[in-house]
Parts: sequence; C-alpha cells; structure tokens
Amino acid sequence: MHYSSEEIQSILISGGEISKKMDELAARVNADYAGKELLLVCILKGAVVVFAELLKRITIPCEIDFMALSSYGSSTKTTGVVRILKDLDHGIEGKDVLIVEDIVDSGVSMRYLLDSLSVRRAASVRIFSLLDKPSRRRVEIEPDYLGFEIPDLFVVGFGLDYAEKYRNLPDVCVLSESVYAGR
Repeated sequence: MHYSSEEIQSILISGGEISKKMDELAARVNADYAGKELLLVCILKGAVVVFAELLKRITIPCEIDFMALSSYGSSTKTTGVVRILKDLDHGIEGKDVLIVEDIVDSGVSMRYLLDSLSVRRAASVRIFSLLDKPSRRRVEIEPDYLGFEIPDLFVVGFGLDYAEKYRNLPDVCVLSESVYAGR
C-alpha cells in the first residue's frame, strides 16, 4: 500500500497475525455450530473484510446476510444514537445468528443490535469481532469470538476506515493523529 508515514503511524497487527487468528476462530465456529442452522451477519461496511476472511474458512453449511448501522456519522466518536441503515433481508427465527463485526468499541451499537435481534426469535445470537477496545466501553458487552484486544488507539485497515479511506490496508494500523485532529 502506498500510504505515507505521515498518515500511518505504525502497524498494530499484521495481516499474517490476523490470518492465523482467523484460522483459530473459524475452527471454533465450525465446531460450535456443527449441525446447527448458522446465519452469518456482516455489519457493513467495516466488517466486510473480516466477514470475507471468516466465510472462506467456514466448512459447515451456513447462510449469510448483511446489516448496516450508523452511530458515528462523520465523527471519530459515537453519537450514542444508533440507526439501522440496512436491515436483514430474511427472517432469523430458529437460526443461530453470528454477528460479524470489525471492532467492538463503546458497545452502544452492538447492544442496540442485540436488543433489536432478540425480539426476532433466533435460536441464539452471538458476536464475532476481529478487534475489541474495552477501554472505550460504555455498555456491558463482550464478543463471544474475539481476535485481538487493542488499546485506545485510532486504527484503520483490514476493513476499518477513517472518512471511508484506509479500508484496503492488509494490516490493522494506527492512524496518525494529524490525519483526524481537529474533527
């Protein structure tokens, strides 16, 4: 990738580390959901890269669907107001739902999503997240499948963005503060 050192401060988690962790987590998902009606739900847009990597490693029958939420707008901090921008295309009644997310940060969006899905009579609803930033948590929530716990840094890459840029980086990188300062 050709982003400058003024934009990217450092690599926090390499693509190789992510690949190994995805292998481990997918093996757990395959074992845990064997014989069940698994529905993988990708939270757009950030989780699309994580979702694709997980989906390639799933060896059991599954269905997929997509949702889009908004709680950030163009800010770097959550507004606390969550909106569903795109809902599921199909019902989830009786299915084991695995929400696939790029990062759990404040937990506000995930709590809203879990509450929203809980009334739809799924057999179960669990969370798969590549990253967790518990130092920013505003509500009690923990991913069931977690790649990496990270410190309170602004990260991009592997699907994570700032102002719709940097999603295509193959690593999780720390964004230089000079890029987003003043927002």
